[in-house]
Amino acid sequence: MGRTQKRIKIRFDKLAHIIVQGILLFSLLIAPVTIAMTSSIPVAAQDERVTVRLDGQPVFRISAIENTDARTRAQQTERRLNRLLENPQAIAPARIEPAQNATQQVITIAGVPIITVTQSDAQDNLTTASALATQWSQAINTALARASQRRLSPWGRFVAEVRASVTTAFGRLLESTIVIIPRALAGLLVIALFWAIAALVRWLMRVIFRRIVADLTVENLIKQIAYYAVWTLGVIVALDAFGFDPQTVATGLGLTSLALGFALKDILSNFVSGILILLLRPFQLRDQIIVGETEGNVERIDLRATQLRTYDGRVVLVPNAELFTSRIINNTASPVRRSRVSLSIGYNSDLQQVMSVARKAAQTAEGVLPEPPVSVRVQELGQDDIVAEVRFWTDSRRSDFVATTSAVRAAIVFALKQAGISLPEPNVRILVSRSPEA
Repeated sequence: MGRTQKRIKIRFDKLAHIIVQGILLFSLLIAPVTIAMTSSIPVAAQDERVTVRLDGQPVFRISAIENTDARTRAQQTERRLNRLLENPQAIAPARIEPAQNATQQVITIAGVPIITVTQSDAQDNLTTASALATQWSQAINTALARASQRRLSPWGRFVAEVRASVTTAFGRLLESTIVIIPRALAGLLVIALFWAIAALVRWLMRVIFRRIVADLTVENLIKQIAYYAVWTLGVIVALDAFGFDPQTVATGLGLTSLALGFALKDILSNFVSGILILLLRPFQLRDQIIVGETEGNVERIDLRATQLRTYDGRVVLVPNAELFTSRIINNTASPVRRSRVSLSIGYNSDLQQVMSVARKAAQTAEGVLPEPPVSVRVQELGQDDIVAEVRFWTDSRRSDFVATTSAVRAAIVFALKQAGISLPEPNVRILVSRSPEA
């Protein structure tokens, strides 16, 4: 039962980690796009329709026109209506006058234009410009009459202004919440759906390519490309569900690419280095490499970092940018590897006999390859002994390499003893006197 709960907990942790990554990636893409759209793209595409409010109460809803977005247009109308309320006794009924454009109507009060009813407004409300102008003028008259009653005294004016500010703020917040929360939920649902699709694609790739592709590195590359391609498509669909136009998103990313390049320089460098490592393949999965002071087995090559497991069981994550630009020693690039053992020979020993015995002993040791054959070379003539080097070839895997080197040392010592050849002893010995009681 404990193991089952632990597995469920691990899977839940992985799922939560992936969901958090998706949300962070979604937020990372939304932030620069939003900044770009609000700073340099016409805002008319952002707000479809905005409510005009007077004292916090809704009057009517307007949409964007050619050169003005809906929010700015609503603020202008509200500002004109509030100026009329500075002198409530002088407020006249709203009138409808034709505009220079025959398809438009202008609502005025005492000769002051309040708002222009365009053909676009009429189409959004499924009516004609004249009928819509009549509706809006009636709504304006009703709202101004109600607001004027609240401002007949200084205290009433103060209370009305405070209540209008609070009601307007909460009304706008409620409108934004009604619009944003469903879009955010839709975006998160899209992210979750494409996460499941990406996981399924990666699993299918693993099952399919494991049977037709023997190279684990190629399999890893294809899996990651398919996985992140699905994720990219999911992010684009999620942005569309959130309410952003894909063309606007592309424009926003283009406008903020320079800033993103500086901000995400290290991340992008690791990403590009990971792709180059997977394409150029200086090492592969399960290779044993040395990077700086780190040596271990390559367990995983991600697009951000490469996971190594050292021989004492620790996991080391090396950033791909550092890995790609560093000097790498690949111990298993070749299936065989040469090792050597140093042997000290006394000057009173038969050098040729010792070398012959050592060569035969090393050749018969477990793990030593017959080809290339074992060789023995005199390496150094010391003051007290001769240093020879026994060279042999074995499997390049570290476990076989270390075990074979140890077996060669043991075989040489045993063979020399069997042949009656003693190893040199030091000429100087240190004797430590001890008391009888000790």
